[in-house]
Formats: sequence, structure tokens, C-alpha cells
Amino acid sequence: MWGLLIVHVSVILIFLLLGWAIRNKEGYWLISGFANRPKEEQEQLISNGYPQKVGGLLILTSVGMLILLPLMFTSFKYATEVQFGFMTIFLMAGIIYLTKYEVPKKRKRSYIISISLFILIIGGIGIASYFSYQGYELVTKKDSFKITGMYGDEWAYEDIASIELMDNLPEVTVRTNGVGLPTLSKGHFKVTGYGSSLLFIQKGSSPYIYIEMKDKKVFINDKDPELTRLWYQQISEKTKE
Repeated sequence: MWGLLIVHVSVILIFLLLGWAIRNKEGYWLISGFANRPKEEQEQLISNGYPQKVGGLLILTSVGMLILLPLMFTSFKYATEVQFGFMTIFLMAGIIYLTKYEVPKKRKRSYIISISLFILIIGGIGIASYFSYQGYELVTKKDSFKITGMYGDEWAYEDIASIELMDNLPEVTVRTNGVGLPTLSKGHFKVTGYGSSLLFIQKGSSPYIYIEMKDKKVFINDKDPELTRLWYQQISEKTKE
């Protein structure tokens, strides 16, 4: 919670300071590629009000994110997604709009690039979100078990050092390479008392299975507590064979 809050506030402050420096202190060099343009183009862009409007876009983005920030202190589960979704869409739409202030000879090219980037970024986020929300299953085989879906893998029963059914999940502190959603944690995280671990967790759905292997620590559960217990029973029996 506090880590996310620090990230959000930091992004807001960065956008606000950049926007203020560009708009009020003529820090036009802060705009990507502006300093490398011919002097004639720079003067034309300034005359069109392009740098000032870029600064204004950054300030408005920070204000919008600040308005949405209180959502993090409510029970609304998708506060992070809403805030960063607003940031991405508002910035990209603003960049497309600002192409009208480009120098005439580069306006069409800039418009095409901006639209293409918007489609690629939004499309990429959409695809990533789709796969992130996809579920997973624990499948037991004769000599191994497999966890399906993103970050899933297959492990031999003989590699299991211990298995435990927990009523409470230890504190998850840092996401190192994974998906952290309001209702789901999937991927590589740091867990208090366990270190680097692989999580497949439906939040708030006790119990949780902890499997410790030679080179991996795995936490997994399902929304259905009975299915979680069944997985635990199946793997426990296999480790005794």
C-alpha cells in the first residue's frame, strides 16, 4: 500500500515539476527532441505555443492523478488501474492533440506516429491485462505437478522438501516480476520470512498452500477453499509415495 502510494505521489510530483519548468521557466530542452531541432523549427514551435501546451498537458495530468489519489484509501479494488489508466490515456490523447501545433511539414508524420503509438500502447496494455487476469490450475501427474498459465511451470514431486496448508498468507512486500492486481497476485514476489517466492494467489481466499522445493518456494490457492484443500491432499499423497 505505502509503496504504491509513494510511486503515485512521485509520478504526480515529477509531472507537475516538469510541466511547471516547461511552461513557466521556458525549460523547453526538457521536451524530448526539442533541443536537437533546427533553431528555425524551435522558434516556430514556440510561436505556435507547442512547448507551453506540452507543459500544460503534464500539469493537467498530474492534477487528474492527484484528484484520483484518494481512491487508494477507499475499498475500491481497482484504484491503481484507474489512476495509471487515466495517466496513459490522457497523456497519449494529449500528445495526439498537440500535433496540430507542430511545424506544418512535420505535422502529418507526427500525427501518424502519435496515433500508431497510442494504438500500440493501449493494445499492448489490453493484451497484457487479458493474460494477467487469466486463471491457473494445479495439475497433478504421475511424477510431477504442473501450474498452468502465465508464470506456471512443472516440478517433480521428488524435489519437494515440504508442503504446508496455511490459514493466513505471510506478508507480501515487493513484486519483483509478476502481476499484482487487487484480487490476484501472480509471479515473483518477496514474502516476509520466505524471501523470493512464486505466487499464484487469489487474495482473501483462505487457505493457502506453501510448497518448498530445492530451488523454488511456491504459494498457491484457489477461490474455492475446497479445491485448494484437494490440491494440498493430492500433492501430499504423492510426496509420501
